[in-house]
Amino acid sequence: MKKIFISVFTAAMLFSTSCKKDFFNINNNPNNPTEASITPKVLLPRILHTLGVRTGTGYDYAAQWTGYWAHSGTYGQSAEIESYQITAAFNATQWSNWYDLLFDVAILEKQGKALDQPFYVAVAKIIKAIGFMNLVDQYNNVPYSKAFDVSNNITPPYDKAEDIYNDLFVQLDQAAVLLKTTAATTDADIQAADIMFGTVSSATTNESVYWRKLANTMRLKLLVHMSQLPTTGAKAATVSAAITADGAGYLGAGENAAVNPGYVAVNLKQNPYWDTYKLSALGATDQYNRANTFILSKFAGPDGRLGANNNTTTRGQQQAATEGADDDYRYMFVFSKVQTPLTNPQAGFTNPKQEAPEFPNGPVYLYNYIGAQFGEVVVNTDPYKAPNQSDVAGPGLAKSVSQPQQVLTATESLFLQAEAASRGYIGGDATTLLTAAITESFNFLGVNKTSTGASTTPGAAATDYITKRNIAGQYAAATAGDGKAKVIVFEKWLSLIGLNHLEAYTDYRRLGVPADLPLSLNPARVNNVIPLRLQYPQNEFNYNATNVNAQGVINPQTSAVFWDK
Repeated sequence: MKKIFISVFTAAMLFSTSCKKDFFNINNNPNNPTEASITPKVLLPRILHTLGVRTGTGYDYAAQWTGYWAHSGTYGQSAEIESYQITAAFNATQWSNWYDLLFDVAILEKQGKALDQPFYVAVAKIIKAIGFMNLVDQYNNVPYSKAFDVSNNITPPYDKAEDIYNDLFVQLDQAAVLLKTTAATTDADIQAADIMFGTVSSATTNESVYWRKLANTMRLKLLVHMSQLPTTGAKAATVSAAITADGAGYLGAGENAAVNPGYVAVNLKQNPYWDTYKLSALGATDQYNRANTFILSKFAGPDGRLGANNNTTTRGQQQAATEGADDDYRYMFVFSKVQTPLTNPQAGFTNPKQEAPEFPNGPVYLYNYIGAQFGEVVVNTDPYKAPNQSDVAGPGLAKSVSQPQQVLTATESLFLQAEAASRGYIGGDATTLLTAAITESFNFLGVNKTSTGASTTPGAAATDYITKRNIAGQYAAATAGDGKAKVIVFEKWLSLIGLNHLEAYTDYRRLGVPADLPLSLNPARVNNVIPLRLQYPQNEFNYNATNVNAQGVINPQTSAVFWDK
């Protein structure tokens, strides 16, 4: 935990009870921040922006493990991600970045209470639930109840993951009560500081209702994550009753939990997803992450082809001039056309018939959408480099430099509702919620093509997809319980690319969807199992050894998160 306290040293000094009161005397040193300056209205925008960064750009590893992305031909293998050799050095910033953010959240809650600003307190509790859920879903047991008790626990003990989840329900319950009984206008500058919902209030729905919807959606999300535990059915009755009593419902169509402090085309001020995966303010582009051939194959119609007269090859899918029948055209919105299309035949192919198959409509096609295989060893002479493969910032995900950064989308919320309804956790018709979730995905991405490539509206494109893929029929034919849930979660997997890769990784671990998810092709792969979790970071072994070692020997291939049964 040492890095946490180094990186937020100023905040720790301000709020540690061991500090002398004269530390806050501004006459002593004008360069020292005062307690009064660390106010909720100052903290909240920074916290929300950082939350967007964490959820939007923090899970490249999960995108690769779940079949969304792969490295481009310009780069060699990523040793740990592709070999599954997960050490204490792997992705250590996951831990430190989340704890840095959550330390600020703890200050926000403390200051909100001290200043009698309950709206800020409620918001802090909701963000706390989001942050610790992300930590538990990657590490299982983590420091929680005493994580920020700086004066008494510089080496905090670990809490059991299930206990943390249970307390997160309590935090969300408390947040909902505060929001229901508090007007946003009573807290200083809350609408200006609230860069998530402060600008979306309407004459019929005020800011607090949107936060309550998010709290309820989070309660449902925690519950769905626990679907494989035998006690979840009983838990669901209590949670569902609390949500019903609250009355706000869940995030619905068009109601995305997204942040925007005023993103502009200036260095360090761009939308995080755009800046990371599309184009930085300094002109840099992402040359590493590219479409995975696996998900491209799933976007293809029942014939396994993406685009007319195009065959599946070891390189992925190639789209020709004529569109293919029954394709899911979301691929054109989550991925970009290649910068430099290769033609058929292409000099340098070792096997032109395999790598660039001949098509009946002519000998030459531009390959506009093409991916890479996860873990593939690419030789230097291979013609497929980053410019010849589809990047991961398609026009439906990277819409503009100033777009809001998504934290929890309406698409995800509706899929959560669909699964919860299918399991009997909440009321509602699961099929209706499932089709609404798919429709929301098409609307969010702006998909304007039917399965035959004809131009249309996103709503009509979704209806066409739902009909052609017989979504209702698939759901009806599936067995109750996990069988029906897997139909929902497969469609959810198709819909969360670029939006929430950790959620897709969580779903895979608890339900095994997609069932045919391929393993890494890296010859150094040590196991035939996609890792079940991350290893604790090395700093914990260096500075909090007693407590981290008390968790036992952790093997990321066999040590599961508590809900993974």
